[in-house]
Amino acid sequence: MILLKSVLCGKEVSDVLIDGNLFKRIAPAGSFEVPGGTEILDAGGLAILPAFYNAHSHSAMVLFRGCADDLPLNRWLSEYIWPRERKLSPADVYAASRYAILEMIRSGTVFFADMYWHRAETIRAALEMGVRAAVGVTFSDGLSSDEEKNVLFLKEHALEYKGLVHLSVAAHSIYTVSAPLLVRAAALAEELNLPFQIHLSETAEEASKSLTPTNGKSPVAYLDSLNVLSPHTVAAHLLHVSDEDLCILKARGVTCVHNPCSNMKLANGTFQMRKMLANGIRVALGTDGAASNNNLDMREEMKFASLWAKAVSGDPELLPAEQVLEMATKNGAEAFSLNGGVIAEGKLADALLVSLDDSRLFPGDLVSNWVYAADSRAIDTVICDGKILMLHKKIPREEKIIEEFRRLLENK
Repeated sequence: MILLKSVLCGKEVSDVLIDGNLFKRIAPAGSFEVPGGTEILDAGGLAILPAFYNAHSHSAMVLFRGCADDLPLNRWLSEYIWPRERKLSPADVYAASRYAILEMIRSGTVFFADMYWHRAETIRAALEMGVRAAVGVTFSDGLSSDEEKNVLFLKEHALEYKGLVHLSVAAHSIYTVSAPLLVRAAALAEELNLPFQIHLSETAEEASKSLTPTNGKSPVAYLDSLNVLSPHTVAAHLLHVSDEDLCILKARGVTCVHNPCSNMKLANGTFQMRKMLANGIRVALGTDGAASNNNLDMREEMKFASLWAKAVSGDPELLPAEQVLEMATKNGAEAFSLNGGVIAEGKLADALLVSLDDSRLFPGDLVSNWVYAADSRAIDTVICDGKILMLHKKIPREEKIIEEFRRLLENK
């Protein structure tokens, strides 16, 4: 057990008891007897906040940070990213994923949904670093993937990975995956009760570039006509959607992952936050890859998501701090069927301890300042699954991970 002693939780200084991987008790400081043998962490001067759940990422793309900036998506992918990805080895993905996870921990993320290649190496990195992950097994006709090997891997390992790391079925997009493969991948996700990840409606030209003719349907309507949309579906981007599309997304229980920094940088379109919320669609947040963001900092995604929504709508009351914090935490957890994203008894013990001495966390409301004012320097300690990943800004093996990643870059 771990006791977080005298930590600010909401408006009250509390003692927070962690038993195993769950929050067992949260009560006013000094109000309950601490079980013998409990590890006590003095959290005076710190506040507890939910840790981030990054609902869409390509972690190993930290390798390509800054290598192809200020380009439109299609050119960025075809001329710069895909050619580089074809040369990646499993060792490259492992070293880059560890480095990316290090960056995520330091900026408060304890879960990431990944869609990339050499999935076994991403799994290995996540398990070694002690974070949660939904690692995608990526299907694509137009890119490098082996359909039968993917199916076999999922069927052999879906039950094996049910702890910190679990699998997901990742169909890259309608412009790299044919209709028969989309149907097969989605059916596999349903059969194995796994999340089904896909890039969807990211650009205005997406339908015209589809591998299979959409017969004039929007990307959302096209997928619906294939019967692949369901509550298992976690769709990234969804920038170009009609009112009919929104009705379909709501009816099918699809989660939308908004990636504000990446979307703005690539100038792919405008996210319709007001309509998404009005239609009752669950919106989570993601960073996308570090090649198009260019970092993995979920706190930045919160601020940009809120400000973008206000600017586009002309409504300063749209997407207040509490709501966008839920998108970055609770909604991401729910999208991947995780019992976390909030600080409450019986929930997964994933949390951040932030320093109340940080100059950007006062004066004023803590959550508001966390969303709009502070940055990751305010994070003192990171906890995932009841285990401390970063204590007082120190992460075990950090120097070695950085050194190995630098060595990898030098040899490229």
